[in-house]
Amino acid sequence: MGDQKESLRKITHTLALKNEEISNFVCALKQSLENLEANANRVQEELESEFTSLYSVLDEMKENMMTRIKQERAGRTYELQSQLSAGSKALESSEELLELANQTLCSSETDGFTQVTHPASVTMAPAFRLSLKAKASDNMSHLMVDFSQERSMLQGLKFLPVPATPEIQISDCQVCDNTITVVWTLPEPDNKIDHYILEHRRTNHEGPPRIREDYPWMVVEGIRETEHTLRGLRFDTRYMTFRVKACNKAVAGEFSEPVTLETHAFSFKLDYSSSHQNLKVEDMNVEWDGSGGKPQDIRKEKNRTNSPMHSPARSALMSPKRAPTARPGRDRFTAESYTVLADTMIDAGQQYWEVRFDKESKAFAVGVALRSLGRFDQLGKSGASWCIHLNNWLQQSLTAKHNNKARTLDCPIPNSIGVFVNYEEGVLSFYNAKTKQLMHTFKTKFQQPVIPAFMVWNGSFSVVTGLQVPSVVHSSQRRNSTSSSNASLT
Repeated sequence: MGDQKESLRKITHTLALKNEEISNFVCALKQSLENLEANANRVQEELESEFTSLYSVLDEMKENMMTRIKQERAGRTYELQSQLSAGSKALESSEELLELANQTLCSSETDGFTQVTHPASVTMAPAFRLSLKAKASDNMSHLMVDFSQERSMLQGLKFLPVPATPEIQISDCQVCDNTITVVWTLPEPDNKIDHYILEHRRTNHEGPPRIREDYPWMVVEGIRETEHTLRGLRFDTRYMTFRVKACNKAVAGEFSEPVTLETHAFSFKLDYSSSHQNLKVEDMNVEWDGSGGKPQDIRKEKNRTNSPMHSPARSALMSPKRAPTARPGRDRFTAESYTVLADTMIDAGQQYWEVRFDKESKAFAVGVALRSLGRFDQLGKSGASWCIHLNNWLQQSLTAKHNNKARTLDCPIPNSIGVFVNYEEGVLSFYNAKTKQLMHTFKTKFQQPVIPAFMVWNGSFSVVTGLQVPSVVHSSQRRNSTSSSNASLT
Protein backbone atom coordinates (compact mmCIF):
# COMPACT_ATOMS: atom_id res chain seq x y z
CA MET A 1 0.00 0.00 0.00
CA GLY A 2 2.87 2.34 0.86
CA ASP A 3 4.59 1.68 -2.48
CA GLN A 4 1.37 2.45 -4.35
CA LYS A 5 1.00 5.73 -2.49
CA GLU A 6 4.59 6.66 -3.25
CA SER A 7 4.09 5.76 -6.90
CA LEU A 8 0.90 7.81 -7.04
CA ARG A 9 2.66 10.70 -5.33
CA LYS A 10 5.41 10.65 -7.97
CA ILE A 11 2.87 10.50 -10.78
CA THR A 12 0.92 13.38 -9.22
CA HIS A 13 4.11 15.43 -8.90
CA THR A 14 5.06 14.71 -12.50
CA LEU A 15 1.56 15.62 -13.68
CA ALA A 16 1.68 18.88 -11.74
CA LEU A 17 4.99 19.75 -13.39
CA LYS A 18 3.52 18.86 -16.78
CA ASN A 19 0.47 21.02 -16.11
CA GLU A 20 2.75 23.93 -15.19
CA GLU A 21 4.75 23.36 -18.36
CA ILE A 22 1.58 23.34 -20.50
CA SER A 23 0.31 26.46 -18.72
CA ASN A 24 3.57 28.26 -19.49
CA PHE A 25 3.32 27.07 -23.09
CA VAL A 26 -0.24 28.41 -23.41
CA CYS A 27 0.88 31.77 -22.01
CA ALA A 28 3.75 31.82 -24.48
CA LEU A 29 1.34 31.10 -27.36
CA LYS A 30 -0.96 33.92 -26.28
CA GLN A 31 1.99 36.27 -26.10
CA SER A 32 3.13 35.14 -29.55
CA LEU A 33 -0.35 35.89 -30.96
CA GLU A 34 -0.23 39.38 -29.49
CA ASN A 35 3.26 39.91 -30.87
CA LEU A 36 2.14 38.61 -34.27
CA GLU A 37 -0.73 41.10 -34.43
CA ALA A 38 1.50 43.99 -33.38
CA ASN A 39 4.29 43.03 -35.78
CA ALA A 40 1.89 42.55 -38.70
CA ASN A 41 0.41 46.00 -38.12
CA ARG A 42 3.88 47.49 -37.87
CA VAL A 43 5.02 45.86 -41.12
CA GLN A 44 1.85 47.01 -42.91
CA GLU A 45 2.36 50.57 -41.74
CA GLU A 46 6.00 50.50 -42.83
CA LEU A 47 5.00 49.14 -46.27
CA GLU A 48 2.43 51.89 -46.72
CA SER A 49 5.04 54.41 -45.68
CA GLU A 50 7.52 53.03 -48.22
CA PHE A 51 5.00 53.20 -51.07
CA THR A 52 3.95 56.70 -50.05
CA SER A 53 7.61 57.67 -50.15
CA LEU A 54 7.93 56.07 -53.59
CA TYR A 55 4.87 57.97 -54.85
CA SER A 56 6.40 61.18 -53.52
CA VAL A 57 9.61 60.52 -55.41
CA LEU A 58 7.68 59.85 -58.64
CA ASP A 59 5.56 62.97 -58.18
CA GLU A 60 8.67 65.07 -57.62
CA MET A 61 10.35 63.60 -60.69
CA LYS A 62 7.20 64.21 -62.76
CA GLU A 63 7.02 67.84 -61.64
CA ASN A 64 10.69 68.43 -62.50
CA MET A 65 10.37 66.86 -65.95
CA MET A 66 7.15 68.74 -66.72
CA THR A 67 8.89 71.99 -65.79
CA ARG A 68 11.74 71.10 -68.16
CA ILE A 69 9.26 70.54 -71.04
CA LYS A 70 7.50 73.85 -70.35
CA GLN A 71 10.81 75.74 -70.31
CA GLU A 72 11.90 74.10 -73.58
CA ARG A 73 8.57 74.93 -75.24
CA ALA A 74 8.67 78.55 -74.06
CA GLY A 75 12.21 79.04 -75.37
CA ARG A 76 11.46 77.59 -78.78
CA THR A 77 8.17 79.48 -79.05
CA TYR A 78 10.01 82.75 -78.44
CA GLU A 79 12.63 81.98 -81.11
CA LEU A 80 10.04 80.97 -83.71
CA GLN A 81 7.75 83.92 -82.99
CA SER A 82 10.71 86.32 -83.31
CA GLN A 83 11.58 84.82 -86.68
CA LEU A 84 7.93 84.96 -87.75
CA SER A 85 7.69 88.64 -86.88
CA ALA A 86 10.92 89.45 -88.72
CA GLY A 87 9.74 87.47 -91.74
CA SER A 88 6.39 89.23 -91.83
CA LYS A 89 8.05 92.64 -91.74
CA ALA A 90 10.52 91.64 -94.48
CA LEU A 91 7.69 90.37 -96.63
CA GLU A 92 5.72 93.59 -96.16
CA SER A 93 8.79 95.69 -97.03
CA SER A 94 9.53 93.58 -100.10
CA GLU A 95 5.97 93.89 -101.33
CA GLU A 96 6.18 97.71 -101.04
CA LEU A 97 9.48 97.72 -102.91
CA LEU A 98 8.04 95.45 -105.58
CA GLU A 99 4.99 97.74 -105.95
CA LEU A 100 7.25 100.75 -106.34
CA ALA A 101 9.38 98.96 -108.91
CA ASN A 102 6.33 98.06 -111.00
CA GLN A 103 5.12 101.63 -110.91
CA THR A 104 8.53 102.89 -112.03
CA LEU A 105 8.63 100.46 -114.91
CA CYS A 106 5.41 101.97 -116.17
CA SER A 107 6.66 105.55 -115.76
CA SER A 108 8.04 107.54 -118.74
CA GLU A 109 10.34 109.74 -116.69
CA THR A 110 13.99 108.72 -117.07
CA ASP A 111 15.33 110.30 -113.84
CA GLY A 112 12.80 108.55 -111.64
CA PHE A 113 13.55 105.18 -113.19
CA THR A 114 17.28 105.55 -112.65
CA GLN A 115 16.79 106.40 -108.94
CA VAL A 116 14.48 103.47 -108.14
CA THR A 117 16.44 100.80 -109.99
CA HIS A 118 19.81 101.67 -108.41
CA PRO A 119 21.47 98.34 -107.28
CA ALA A 120 21.99 99.54 -103.70
CA SER A 121 18.29 99.94 -103.26
CA VAL A 122 17.66 96.38 -104.33
CA THR A 123 20.38 94.70 -102.25
CA MET A 124 19.28 96.48 -99.07
CA ALA A 125 15.83 94.98 -99.27
CA PRO A 126 14.84 93.02 -96.07
CA ALA A 127 14.03 89.97 -98.11
CA PHE A 128 17.73 89.53 -98.95
CA ARG A 129 18.87 89.92 -95.33
CA LEU A 130 16.36 87.45 -93.83
CA SER A 131 17.54 83.87 -92.98
CA LEU A 132 15.07 81.32 -94.24
CA LYS A 133 16.19 78.62 -91.74
CA ALA A 134 14.17 78.18 -88.53
CA LYS A 135 16.15 78.87 -85.35
CA ALA A 136 14.25 76.21 -83.36
CA SER A 137 12.91 72.77 -84.18
CA ASP A 138 9.33 71.78 -83.60
CA ASN A 139 10.39 68.24 -82.56
CA MET A 140 10.09 67.64 -78.78
CA SER A 141 10.71 63.87 -78.87
CA HIS A 142 14.04 64.18 -77.03
CA LEU A 143 12.07 64.89 -73.85
CA MET A 144 10.19 61.59 -74.01
CA VAL A 145 10.86 58.99 -71.21
CA ASP A 146 11.01 55.23 -71.55
CA PHE A 147 9.80 53.65 -68.31
CA SER A 148 9.83 50.08 -69.59
CA GLN A 149 12.87 49.08 -67.49
CA GLU A 150 11.59 50.82 -64.39
CA ARG A 151 8.13 49.34 -64.90
CA SER A 152 9.64 45.88 -65.19
CA MET A 153 11.69 46.50 -62.04
CA LEU A 154 8.67 47.70 -60.09
CA GLN A 155 6.63 44.73 -61.25
CA GLY A 156 9.39 42.49 -59.92
CA LEU A 157 9.39 44.22 -56.54
CA LYS A 158 9.19 41.65 -53.73
CA PHE A 159 9.64 41.48 -49.99
CA LEU A 160 13.27 41.47 -48.85
CA PRO A 161 14.40 37.88 -48.23
CA VAL A 162 15.69 36.84 -44.83
CA PRO A 163 19.51 36.86 -45.07
CA ALA A 164 21.21 33.49 -45.14
CA THR A 165 23.02 32.23 -42.07
CA PRO A 166 26.77 32.96 -42.12
CA GLU A 167 29.34 30.29 -41.34
CA ILE A 168 32.41 31.10 -39.24
CA GLN A 169 35.60 29.77 -40.86
CA ILE A 170 37.56 28.41 -37.92
CA SER A 171 40.66 27.78 -40.03
CA ASP A 172 40.84 31.49 -40.94
CA CYS A 173 40.27 32.79 -37.41
CA GLN A 174 43.35 33.97 -35.51
CA VAL A 175 44.09 34.35 -31.82
CA CYS A 176 47.37 36.13 -31.06
CA ASP A 177 48.75 39.15 -29.23
CA ASN A 178 45.55 39.48 -27.19
CA THR A 179 43.49 40.04 -30.33
CA ILE A 180 41.00 37.74 -32.04
CA THR A 181 40.13 37.95 -35.73
CA VAL A 182 36.89 36.20 -36.65
CA VAL A 183 36.22 35.39 -40.34
CA TRP A 184 32.93 34.17 -41.83
CA THR A 185 31.31 33.52 -45.21
CA LEU A 186 27.80 33.36 -46.67
CA PRO A 187 26.47 30.31 -48.55
CA GLU A 188 26.06 32.52 -51.64
CA PRO A 189 26.64 36.21 -52.44
CA ASP A 190 23.88 38.57 -51.30
CA ASN A 191 24.05 42.22 -52.37
CA LYS A 192 21.15 43.06 -50.08
CA ILE A 193 23.26 42.57 -46.93
CA ASP A 194 23.67 45.87 -45.12
CA HIS A 195 25.75 44.83 -42.10
CA TYR A 196 26.60 42.01 -39.69
CA ILE A 197 26.18 41.60 -35.94
CA LEU A 198 28.87 39.71 -34.03
CA GLU A 199 28.37 38.43 -30.50
CA HIS A 200 31.07 37.01 -28.25
CA ARG A 201 31.10 35.57 -24.77
CA ARG A 202 33.84 34.49 -22.43
CA THR A 203 33.64 30.94 -21.13
CA ASN A 204 35.69 28.21 -19.50
CA HIS A 205 33.95 25.42 -21.40
CA GLU A 206 35.01 24.08 -24.77
CA GLY A 207 32.36 23.38 -27.39
CA PRO A 208 28.87 24.84 -27.88
CA PRO A 209 27.47 27.31 -25.33
CA ARG A 210 25.73 25.92 -22.30
CA ILE A 211 22.28 26.96 -21.18
CA ARG A 212 23.69 28.72 -18.15
CA GLU A 213 26.90 30.65 -18.53
CA ASP A 214 28.71 32.93 -16.10
CA TYR A 215 29.32 35.62 -18.71
CA PRO A 216 26.80 37.49 -20.94
CA TRP A 217 26.96 37.92 -24.70
CA MET A 218 28.76 41.08 -25.80
CA VAL A 219 27.48 42.65 -29.03
CA VAL A 220 29.40 44.32 -31.89
CA GLU A 221 27.07 45.97 -34.43
CA GLY A 222 27.45 47.66 -37.81
CA ILE A 223 30.18 45.41 -39.23
CA ARG A 224 30.41 45.97 -43.01
CA GLU A 225 32.97 43.28 -43.88
CA THR A 226 32.95 39.50 -43.44
CA GLU A 227 35.58 39.64 -40.71
CA HIS A 228 36.20 41.54 -37.50
CA THR A 229 39.12 41.93 -35.10
CA LEU A 230 38.70 42.40 -31.36
CA ARG A 231 41.71 44.20 -29.90
CA GLY A 232 43.11 44.87 -26.44
CA LEU A 233 41.47 41.83 -24.85
CA ARG A 234 42.23 40.45 -21.41
CA PHE A 235 42.01 36.66 -21.54
CA ASP A 236 40.83 35.77 -18.06
CA THR A 237 38.88 32.74 -19.33
CA ARG A 238 40.14 29.74 -21.25
CA TYR A 239 37.85 30.20 -24.27
CA MET A 240 35.68 32.71 -26.10
CA THR A 241 32.55 31.76 -28.04
CA PHE A 242 31.49 33.65 -31.18
CA ARG A 243 28.39 33.79 -33.36
CA VAL A 244 27.39 36.13 -36.19
CA LYS A 245 24.26 37.00 -38.18
CA ALA A 246 23.62 39.00 -41.36
CA CYS A 247 21.15 41.89 -41.63
CA ASN A 248 19.61 43.74 -44.56
CA LYS A 249 17.60 46.96 -44.40
CA ALA A 250 14.57 45.20 -42.97
CA VAL A 251 15.35 41.96 -41.19
CA ALA A 252 18.15 39.98 -39.54
CA GLY A 253 18.91 36.36 -40.30
CA GLU A 254 19.70 33.56 -37.91
CA PHE A 255 22.87 33.38 -35.86
CA SER A 256 25.60 31.11 -37.14
CA GLU A 257 26.57 27.99 -35.28
CA PRO A 258 28.62 29.15 -32.28
CA VAL A 259 32.37 28.65 -32.54
CA THR A 260 34.62 28.40 -29.50
CA LEU A 261 38.22 29.60 -29.78
CA GLU A 262 40.89 28.85 -27.19
CA THR A 263 42.41 31.93 -25.57
CA HIS A 264 45.43 30.55 -23.79
CA ALA A 265 46.95 33.20 -21.53
CA PHE A 266 48.48 33.42 -18.09
CA SER A 267 46.03 34.82 -15.54
CA PHE A 268 46.57 35.13 -11.81
CA LYS A 269 45.79 37.27 -8.79
CA LEU A 270 47.99 38.56 -6.00
CA ASP A 271 48.07 36.40 -2.88
CA TYR A 272 47.57 39.15 -0.33
CA SER A 273 47.89 36.63 2.47
CA SER A 274 51.61 36.41 1.58
CA SER A 275 52.23 40.15 1.37
CA HIS A 276 54.37 42.11 3.80
CA GLN A 277 52.34 44.13 6.30
CA ASN A 278 53.74 47.33 4.86
CA LEU A 279 52.20 46.54 1.48
CA LYS A 280 48.64 47.63 0.77
CA VAL A 281 47.20 45.16 -1.75
CA GLU A 282 44.01 46.07 -3.59
CA ASP A 283 43.12 43.73 -6.42
CA MET A 284 46.16 43.93 -8.77
CA ASN A 285 47.53 47.17 -7.31
CA VAL A 286 50.15 47.37 -4.54
CA GLU A 287 51.32 50.40 -2.61
CA TRP A 288 53.95 50.61 0.11
CA ASP A 289 52.47 51.89 3.37
CA GLY A 290 55.11 53.47 5.59
CA SER A 291 52.82 53.44 8.64
CA GLY A 292 53.30 49.69 8.93
CA GLY A 293 49.84 48.64 7.89
CA LYS A 294 47.43 46.43 9.74
CA PRO A 295 47.43 42.65 9.49
CA GLN A 296 44.81 41.61 7.00
CA ASP A 297 42.24 39.03 7.87
CA ILE A 298 43.37 35.64 6.65
CA ARG A 299 40.68 32.96 6.74
CA LYS A 300 42.33 29.59 7.12
CA GLU A 301 40.59 26.76 5.33
CA LYS A 302 40.11 23.50 7.16
CA ASN A 303 40.91 21.13 4.29
CA ARG A 304 43.96 22.96 2.98
CA THR A 305 46.37 21.09 0.72
CA ASN A 306 50.13 21.39 0.84
CA SER A 307 50.10 23.41 -2.39
CA PRO A 308 47.74 26.40 -2.34
CA MET A 309 49.02 27.62 -5.67
CA HIS A 310 47.08 27.15 -8.88
CA SER A 311 48.80 25.84 -11.97
CA PRO A 312 47.90 26.98 -15.50
CA ALA A 313 48.99 23.55 -16.73
CA ARG A 314 46.25 21.95 -14.64
CA SER A 315 43.65 24.68 -15.02
CA ALA A 316 41.43 22.44 -17.15
CA LEU A 317 40.73 20.36 -14.05
CA MET A 318 40.10 23.26 -11.70
CA SER A 319 37.42 25.86 -11.16
CA PRO A 320 38.19 29.23 -12.75
CA LYS A 321 36.98 30.94 -9.59
CA ARG A 322 40.04 31.51 -7.48
CA ALA A 323 40.28 32.47 -3.85
CA PRO A 324 43.51 33.63 -2.20
CA THR A 325 44.77 31.24 0.44
CA ALA A 326 47.38 31.55 3.16
CA ARG A 327 50.89 30.23 2.76
CA PRO A 328 50.71 26.86 4.55
CA GLY A 329 52.57 26.67 7.81
CA ARG A 330 54.23 30.09 7.35
CA ASP A 331 53.71 33.74 8.07
CA ARG A 332 53.65 36.52 5.54
CA PHE A 333 56.89 38.15 4.38
CA THR A 334 58.47 40.33 7.04
CA ALA A 335 61.48 42.44 8.02
CA GLU A 336 62.87 44.17 4.87
CA SER A 337 61.40 41.65 2.45
CA TYR A 338 58.60 43.89 1.15
CA THR A 339 57.33 41.10 -1.06
CA VAL A 340 54.04 39.73 -2.33
CA LEU A 341 53.55 36.60 -4.44
CA ALA A 342 50.97 35.59 -7.03
CA ASP A 343 48.40 32.93 -6.22
CA THR A 344 49.33 30.81 -9.25
CA MET A 345 52.40 28.69 -9.79
CA ILE A 346 54.08 27.98 -13.12
CA ASP A 347 55.02 24.36 -13.65
CA ALA A 348 54.73 24.08 -17.44
CA GLY A 349 54.49 26.01 -20.69
CA GLN A 350 55.30 29.57 -21.72
CA GLN A 351 53.74 32.40 -19.72
CA TYR A 352 53.82 36.20 -19.89
CA TRP A 353 52.65 39.09 -17.71
CA GLU A 354 53.40 42.79 -17.30
CA VAL A 355 53.92 45.09 -14.34
CA ARG A 356 53.68 48.87 -14.34
CA PHE A 357 55.61 50.57 -11.57
CA ASP A 358 56.36 54.00 -10.17
CA LYS A 359 59.84 54.89 -11.41
CA GLU A 360 60.24 57.15 -8.34
CA SER A 361 59.98 54.14 -6.00
CA LYS A 362 62.98 53.86 -3.67
CA ALA A 363 63.20 50.20 -4.60
CA PHE A 364 61.22 47.86 -6.83
CA ALA A 365 61.73 44.31 -8.06
CA VAL A 366 59.83 41.86 -10.29
CA GLY A 367 60.65 38.25 -11.07
CA VAL A 368 59.86 34.71 -10.00
CA ALA A 369 60.53 32.72 -6.87
CA LEU A 370 60.40 29.15 -5.63
CA ARG A 371 57.89 28.20 -3.00
CA SER A 372 60.81 27.69 -0.64
CA LEU A 373 61.56 31.44 -0.60
CA GLY A 374 62.01 32.41 3.07
CA ARG A 375 59.84 34.98 4.75
CA PHE A 376 62.90 37.14 5.46
CA ASP A 377 64.43 36.68 1.99
CA GLN A 378 64.63 39.62 -0.37
CA LEU A 379 64.11 38.96 -4.08
CA GLY A 380 67.35 38.12 -5.87
CA LYS A 381 69.37 37.65 -2.68
CA SER A 382 69.00 33.87 -2.53
CA GLY A 383 69.03 30.94 -4.91
CA ALA A 384 65.24 30.75 -4.63
CA SER A 385 64.46 33.89 -6.66
CA TRP A 386 65.37 35.72 -9.89
CA CYS A 387 64.46 39.35 -10.54
CA ILE A 388 65.15 42.72 -12.09
CA HIS A 389 65.74 45.30 -9.36
CA LEU A 390 65.32 49.09 -9.52
CA ASN A 391 67.32 51.06 -6.93
CA ASN A 392 66.64 54.75 -6.30
CA TRP A 393 68.29 55.00 -2.90
CA LEU A 394 71.65 56.67 -3.68
CA GLN A 395 71.66 56.72 -7.46
CA GLN A 396 69.24 55.20 -9.90
CA SER A 397 70.26 51.82 -11.25
CA LEU A 398 68.66 48.78 -12.82
CA THR A 399 70.19 45.37 -12.10
CA ALA A 400 69.47 41.68 -12.68
CA LYS A 401 69.75 39.73 -9.42
CA HIS A 402 69.95 36.06 -8.45
CA ASN A 403 71.59 34.25 -5.53
CA ASN A 404 72.90 37.58 -4.16
CA LYS A 405 74.75 38.35 -7.39
CA ALA A 406 73.90 41.39 -9.48
CA ARG A 407 74.55 42.59 -13.01
CA THR A 408 73.96 46.21 -13.96
CA LEU A 409 71.78 46.54 -17.03
CA ASP A 410 72.74 49.07 -19.67
CA CYS A 411 69.27 50.04 -20.86
CA PRO A 412 66.74 52.81 -20.23
CA ILE A 413 64.40 52.28 -17.31
CA PRO A 414 60.93 51.61 -18.79
CA ASN A 415 57.56 52.49 -17.31
CA SER A 416 56.46 48.86 -17.41
CA ILE A 417 58.21 45.52 -17.66
CA GLY A 418 57.06 42.37 -19.44
CA VAL A 419 58.06 39.05 -17.86
CA PHE A 420 58.37 35.88 -19.96
CA VAL A 421 58.86 32.38 -18.57
CA ASN A 422 59.57 29.23 -20.57
CA TYR A 423 59.45 26.64 -17.82
CA GLU A 424 60.67 23.61 -19.78
CA GLU A 425 63.61 25.55 -21.30
CA GLY A 426 64.49 27.23 -18.01
CA VAL A 427 64.24 30.73 -19.52
CA LEU A 428 63.22 33.87 -17.63
CA SER A 429 63.31 37.04 -19.77
CA PHE A 430 62.46 40.66 -19.04
CA TYR A 431 61.27 43.10 -21.72
CA ASN A 432 60.41 46.74 -22.05
CA ALA A 433 56.63 46.17 -22.15
CA LYS A 434 56.03 49.05 -24.57
CA THR A 435 58.84 48.54 -27.11
CA LYS A 436 59.32 44.79 -26.45
CA GLN A 437 63.08 45.37 -26.29
CA LEU A 438 64.85 42.56 -24.44
CA MET A 439 66.41 43.78 -21.19
CA HIS A 440 67.84 40.59 -19.67
CA THR A 441 67.49 36.81 -19.77
CA PHE A 442 68.17 34.28 -17.02
CA LYS A 443 68.94 30.75 -18.20
CA THR A 444 68.63 28.04 -15.59
CA LYS A 445 66.83 24.80 -14.85
CA PHE A 446 63.77 25.13 -12.68
CA GLN A 447 63.75 22.22 -10.24
CA GLN A 448 60.42 23.31 -8.74
CA PRO A 449 57.39 25.30 -9.86
CA VAL A 450 57.98 29.04 -9.77
CA ILE A 451 55.66 31.83 -8.67
CA PRO A 452 55.50 35.45 -9.93
CA ALA A 453 57.00 37.63 -7.22
CA PHE A 454 57.06 41.40 -6.60
CA MET A 455 58.76 43.78 -4.17
CA VAL A 456 58.35 47.51 -3.57
CA TRP A 457 59.65 49.97 -1.02
CA ASN A 458 58.42 53.57 -0.89
CA GLY A 459 56.51 53.20 -4.13
CA SER A 460 53.73 51.35 -5.94
CA PHE A 461 53.02 49.06 -8.88
CA SER A 462 50.17 47.31 -10.68
CA VAL A 463 50.13 43.93 -12.43
CA VAL A 464 48.48 43.14 -15.78
CA THR A 465 47.61 39.50 -16.38
CA GLY A 466 45.50 37.57 -18.87
CA LEU A 467 48.10 38.29 -21.55
CA GLN A 468 49.31 35.98 -24.28
CA VAL A 469 52.99 35.75 -25.12
CA PRO A 470 53.46 38.54 -27.72
CA SER A 471 54.57 37.43 -31.18
CA VAL A 472 57.59 39.73 -31.01
CA VAL A 473 58.67 38.03 -27.77
CA HIS A 474 58.42 34.62 -29.44
CA SER A 475 60.59 35.93 -32.27
CA SER A 476 63.07 37.44 -29.82
CA GLN A 477 63.37 34.15 -27.96
CA ARG A 478 64.17 32.30 -31.17
CA ARG A 479 66.79 34.88 -32.14
CA ASN A 480 68.45 34.76 -28.74
CA SER A 481 68.23 31.00 -28.19
CA THR A 482 71.91 30.61 -29.12
CA SER A 483 73.15 34.02 -27.93
CA SER A 484 75.23 34.41 -24.78
CA SER A 485 74.93 38.18 -24.48
CA ASN A 486 72.33 37.80 -21.75
CA ALA A 487 73.82 34.86 -19.89
CA SER A 488 72.31 34.01 -16.55
CA LEU A 489 73.87 34.86 -13.23
CA THR A 490 75.28 31.91 -11.36
